[in-house]
Amino acid sequence: MIPNYYEFQNSAKLLSGERALEHIPYELEIRGCKRPMLLSDRVLERFGTVQTVVDAFHESGLAFAAAFLDIPADSAIAVVNEAASVFRREQCDCLVAVGGGSVLDTAKGVSMVVSHQVEDLMAFTGCESMDRGNHVPFVAIPTTAGTGSEATLVAVIKNPEEKVKMEFISHFLLPDVAVLDPRMTATLPPRTTASTGMDALCHAVEAYTCMQRNPVSDSYAISAIELIRDHLETAVTNGRDLKARLAIANAAYLAGAAFSNSMVGMVHAIGHALGGVCHVPHGDAMTILLPHCMEYNFDLLGERYGQLYYHLAGPEAFLAAAKEDRGRLTIAKIKEMSAKFHDLCGLSVTLSQAGVKKEDFEAVARTALNDGAMIVNPKQVDLKDVLRVLDAAY
Repeated sequence: MIPNYYEFQNSAKLLSGERALEHIPYELEIRGCKRPMLLSDRVLERFGTVQTVVDAFHESGLAFAAAFLDIPADSAIAVVNEAASVFRREQCDCLVAVGGGSVLDTAKGVSMVVSHQVEDLMAFTGCESMDRGNHVPFVAIPTTAGTGSEATLVAVIKNPEEKVKMEFISHFLLPDVAVLDPRMTATLPPRTTASTGMDALCHAVEAYTCMQRNPVSDSYAISAIELIRDHLETAVTNGRDLKARLAIANAAYLAGAAFSNSMVGMVHAIGHALGGVCHVPHGDAMTILLPHCMEYNFDLLGERYGQLYYHLAGPEAFLAAAKEDRGRLTIAKIKEMSAKFHDLCGLSVTLSQAGVKKEDFEAVARTALNDGAMIVNPKQVDLKDVLRVLDAAY
């Protein structure tokens, strides 16, 4: 069914495949950039991932004017402001971000601050609080295959004082160029591969079922699910399989573009709260919460979930199942995938395994209800509903 009106934007140019990194200098050149700033973290520096990107620039003669590598796993407001200060001091003119969701979201935060010539990211709290400003070209190079931040208009950045993960949403946050190079995820550990891959699956499922879904976002979400179905287990068990790595990187990109337009719902609202209050890694939270939130939404979304069974389990399984059973079978299939990755690499499938304490449930639930993702969940959610989901996931 086509909505009476919808919007879809996916303006990032995609570079995907072998030696994709080596094409970045050209993309910067045609945008008039001469002093790029590199953003990443110390772990990727230690693993040699940052050097791989630097080496890819060597033949072009373009060099980084500055590097900011002190981005933590959960980036925060102060980190963004500090990186923006370095950008200005070194007179940089574009951003090249190498990392997972925290690094890419930090780069989006830096872009907000420097393009509008402000000192503090908190100047952009609120809804529709930002125009384009002075555009800062931005290249996103993901080193995990899950967040999809390289294709989204969302930045999630922690406010440690309030113990919340703040969402900044604007079409002006979309990168100019997204780079999917299998070298960037080849050394990702199995558990992280599984966690981020399940994060991408969650993005696709919520994109397919949330209130702003549309035919274009549906097609992206379905493609992501099929790539995850066919390649995630291989990427987890044989990380040096670059075909599987590239497939999952594309799945994360597709799912990111899908949910960036259709939005996500209660899985992410509760997941953000678990990250802010209990420090649960985002992908782990998505893995744990997805089937339980699907159960909560089932009375409204059962038929949509049933449609996904074809793409998640394959045509033979779909045709063998009765129409009225397919929605429940989709949830069962997701639980089966999670359990398999728990057995293969120790991925958490319950809140207790993730170290969450029941005494934190109330704070998590109240935080989740104030999360913007809850607004577009197809079914209204109150405090008791969130607490029931947390209990079921424990």
